[in-house]
This record gives sequence, C-alpha cells and structure tokens, in this order.
Amino acid sequence: MKTPLQRHIITILLDNEVGALARVAGLFAARGYNIDSLSVAATADPSQSRLTLTTDGDARILEQVVNQLRKLVDVLEVEDLTGQSHLESELLIINVRCPQGQSDAVDACLYRHRAFPVAVNGDVSSIQFAGTGKAVRAFLDDIEAVAEVLVLARSGTAALHLH
Repeated sequence: MKTPLQRHIITILLDNEVGALARVAGLFAARGYNIDSLSVAATADPSQSRLTLTTDGDARILEQVVNQLRKLVDVLEVEDLTGQSHLESELLIINVRCPQGQSDAVDACLYRHRAFPVAVNGDVSSIQFAGTGKAVRAFLDDIEAVAEVLVLARSGTAALHLH
C-alpha cells in the first residue's frame, strides 16, 4: 500500500554563499520532488539566509532528504515544521478590475479577509494580502467572484518554529 503524500514545510538556515540555494534545490530534484513554494532571504546576520520551502511527499523519504540536507557544507540548521507548532505566512499582491456597481462587494471581500488596497487607479485596484497558503487561496476564490483578476504575484511561504 502506498504511503499518502503530506504537505511539508522545511526551513533551512544556511551560509549566504553562491550556489547554496542550487545545492538545496538539487537534492529535491534528484529525489524527484517538486518544490511548491520557495522563499529565501538574508537573516539579521547578513552572512546567513533562511530558506523556507514547501513540498508534498512521503514522510519517510523526506526525512532522508532532510538528513542529506544536514550534510551540505553551507547548511547550518534544517527543520521540518510539519506537525510542529509554527507560524507561516505568504504574501499576495494582486491587480483587479472592479466592474461598475461591484465596489461594495469588493470592499466587503477585502474586509472579510483583512486585505487592503495599496493603490487605486480608476476601476483597477492593487491589493495586498498576507496569510497562510489556504487563506490566500480562499481570498483568491472570493475576489474572483466579484472582480476580474488582471495579474497576481505570490511569495513563497515563510515559516518559523514557535517556541
């Protein structure tokens, strides 16, 4: 019987060196895993970066990948946050066209999801929203019902273990 795939959030602290990200991504590619989202930026210490990635996979095999990650020279710390108490967030920036007479419905959607417009130019609004991946999907489903989505950009998931 096949083991069910599970969403995993893996956070990695690594030296901010050329090629470090490519080596991490290469380990996942070598195992045939798709990285669903990837977020990486320098930490408070500019010599280190925090990389957060999400993927769907078999827990046993991902445990092997995590162990291999720990052996990479640039990797300082690896943590699979799956099943642990953690905080995660993703950023969505979206441009929508509001049909005439639908501005109240768009405003209600923004209020419900705690999203906010950052710019309005005629009937086009640029909106910012932050939340979990599920919350971003729920907001997108709701806003698509009341406005025309022109373009969107999503960041990868950022996550930290809660202590």
